[in-house]
Amino acid sequence: MAVRITKRVVDSTAPEPRDRFLWDGEVKGFGLKVTPSGQRVYVVQYRTGGRGAPVRRYTIGKHGSPWTPESARDEAKRILARVTQGDDPAAAKQHARRDITVGELCDLYFAQPVIVTKRGTPKKASSLTIDRSNIDRHVRPLLGDRQVGSLKRMDIEKLQIDIAAGKTANDVKTRKQGRAIVRGGAGTAARTIAVFSAVLSYAVAVGVRPDNPARGIVLLKGKPKERFLTEAETIRLGECLERAGRDGVHPSAIAALRLLALTGCRKNEILTLKWCDIDAERGFLRFADSKTGAKALPVAKPVLDYLATLPRVEKNPYVLPGSKEGSHFVGLQQVWETLRAEIGLNDVRLHDLRHSFASVGADDGSSLLVIGRLLGHTKAATTQRYAHLTLDPVKAAAERIAGRIASNLLPVAGRDRTVRCELRLPQDLVATATARAEIEGRSLEDFIAEALAAHLGQAGAEPSPTASRSLGATAGG
Repeated sequence: MAVRITKRVVDSTAPEPRDRFLWDGEVKGFGLKVTPSGQRVYVVQYRTGGRGAPVRRYTIGKHGSPWTPESARDEAKRILARVTQGDDPAAAKQHARRDITVGELCDLYFAQPVIVTKRGTPKKASSLTIDRSNIDRHVRPLLGDRQVGSLKRMDIEKLQIDIAAGKTANDVKTRKQGRAIVRGGAGTAARTIAVFSAVLSYAVAVGVRPDNPARGIVLLKGKPKERFLTEAETIRLGECLERAGRDGVHPSAIAALRLLALTGCRKNEILTLKWCDIDAERGFLRFADSKTGAKALPVAKPVLDYLATLPRVEKNPYVLPGSKEGSHFVGLQQVWETLRAEIGLNDVRLHDLRHSFASVGADDGSSLLVIGRLLGHTKAATTQRYAHLTLDPVKAAAERIAGRIASNLLPVAGRDRTVRCELRLPQDLVATATARAEIEGRSLEDFIAEALAAHLGQAGAEPSPTASRSLGATAGG
């Protein structure tokens, strides 16, 4: 009979000639095993399939620190949750009993039915493809045959250095007419170590090793890829898209490029955009799923007006329909590579259209908070790459201040260095000077300048003729 397993029940259950099992009345599958020698062990029992599937039994641990009835029951719930996701904890533990290789560990990691991100959401298929590629092209060639238990921190640090140095560089044939150029570099090394650290954390979770040797390693910083289209380049791109439309380029490709530039969306967000995602009344694109989860993206009226001009294909929910019935357009990268070559933008990636959208916002005076909201960033740090673009008002002030100082400080050929000053003289002295100037047939300014020059000469100064001629006088009280 099932009873709730408590410390009193554990202590009072007597051993028998054979293993004795007591099953919990609260969590189905959680139980206590009492051996003939009196050992008390917490277990969890489950099936990985239907009623016909064999029963698997997983040992949680012996009664006593750290396992109490409460902590063992919580662990049983966690294990049973893994089972509902298609995992087999007992099989994973059997693998852990022998020292598997790094390659085998990676196979187990990617064989999980669901890999959860730090945000608690399932990792997307596109992200998993990139993760698997980094492991296959960088970790397996260098550490694939190593025993997981033998890895030390210095091995992970060396792995990062070797990838950054291009030790895993290769030219890989991906399909019949495809290839991948593997170069390495600091950015690739950092991303690979981040993925490998997740693999090693999985190794700790399933008991392959007690710690994660990649934890705490300082990741290298790659060269930031900051490429923004200038206004002239944007005009060239617009003209190129018009020509491409006349030349028969797929209309969905042209529309995709325009929408990427106009919205700052990610490529897959635009390619998978459906008509039902467009909230024209409120001015939003509502994505049920994106890299950062569900989001509503505000868009401008010109974008909505442009979307309204795009034709709808019957029985196809996508704004950018592909060649196959009911599908969205694919192959944008190939179209982009052809078009950008025509206008000399070979260094511009599709993702740089997103950066360019943000750069225009920064140049227009939008704050980083607003730019991050427009791009759908969930972390402020992600938007920091555009911080230097929002300093234009500060830069303009620096230009004005330094410009005034430079006009007097820095030598420039042909600069007028005349010193001009205003003399405020008593009215009677000005009247006397005016009379003397009239008698001698000279202007008042010349008369005063000559008198001042003579005075300065007596004091030991040598005024320049230019300085003497530039002096003026004003009668004052």
